Amino acid sequence: NSQSHIRFINICHLSLSRMLRKTVERITNWELWPFAFIYFPISFVWIWYMIKSRAVWFFTPSNPTITFGGFEGEGKKEMYDQLPPHTVPKTLFVKHDLPFEAAADLVKEAGFQYPFIVKPDVGMKGILFRKLDSEEQFRKYHVHIPVEYIVQELVDLPVEVSVFYYRHPTKQKGTVSGFIYKELLHVVGDGQSTLEALVLNHHRAKHRYEEMKHRHGHRFDRVIEKDHIFYLSYAGNHNRGARFTNLKDEIDEALHTVFDELSHYSKHFYYGRYDIKTTSIADLKAGKNFMILEYNGCGAEPNHIYDCNMKLFDAYREILRHWKVLYEISEWNNRQGFTYWSFRKGYDFLRQSNRHFKLLKQYD
Repeated sequence: NSQSHIRFINICHLSLSRMLRKTVERITNWELWPFAFIYFPISFVWIWYMIKSRAVWFFTPSNPTITFGGFEGEGKKEMYDQLPPHTVPKTLFVKHDLPFEAAADLVKEAGFQYPFIVKPDVGMKGILFRKLDSEEQFRKYHVHIPVEYIVQELVDLPVEVSVFYYRHPTKQKGTVSGFIYKELLHVVGDGQSTLEALVLNHHRAKHRYEEMKHRHGHRFDRVIEKDHIFYLSYAGNHNRGARFTNLKDEIDEALHTVFDELSHYSKHFYYGRYDIKTTSIADLKAGKNFMILEYNGCGAEPNHIYDCNMKLFDAYREILRHWKVLYEISEWNNRQGFTYWSFRKGYDFLRQSNRHFKLLKQYD
């Protein structure tokens, strides 16, 4: 009894210590703060742009051929249709209310083989993003998901990056303002620790314990083999735990040329972030061996503010610089006939979009 009592006290002490460490990290590291808490101090600048443009949705003409300028709620199909076909992965759009056998036939006829990627056509933050390895997993996903989704070939290229690019419509050349390397959230086995223990000891994953338990709890007791990489998420998003490395020193004329050409091809992609997989940074700069996984319009964060030891006020300065560019592009396009959305149109669209994402979160 005495030994059990001591063991219980030690467990409680260990749990309390972990909780305190996590709390201190969350308080001292602004990157772990809630999104609204980070942005509130500079939200008044956003309001000023609304007043200045006399439009609540002043950003909608920034990318006039994407719904809502790509701020939120746009479909992936409209984005893929405006990019060079050879730069996007093979993609199939599937209605969620199809019988599974019909969906499986479509996927087979299109030439897809396992593993492949599935994700909602209208999605965000990696919600319901999955890598499927078998027909049984595909069946579960199809039956589970409540909205239209896409099936996409798995792009097995070793380097994943994000490139933030903007170009004023009057200019032939734009600016690559951010360039980062992405490392997906993962743990490395030591041949002794369970997956749960590895998660609890991981400096990022431990802050997402409930999410990891929801997604991987059925294998938390599994001991991960030594040196085996176990991916906790295949979504390269900061909010999904991906680690970013700033590649600002790699930004050069060659990189600008590649994205200037993409911007002119799509005609009206003026402001946003490209998420890309490639064989190497050199190949990307040469304009070869890369695939565009996503183009995120005016709702995209300049995510190069993360994971580079940037102080909060420096991050604010970078965000505000991008907002100024967004306003200038939108204001110019509005004068060219790409008008701001009315308050009612934007309000109704956002309500519909919010309902959609709440539904997705329930099924994630």
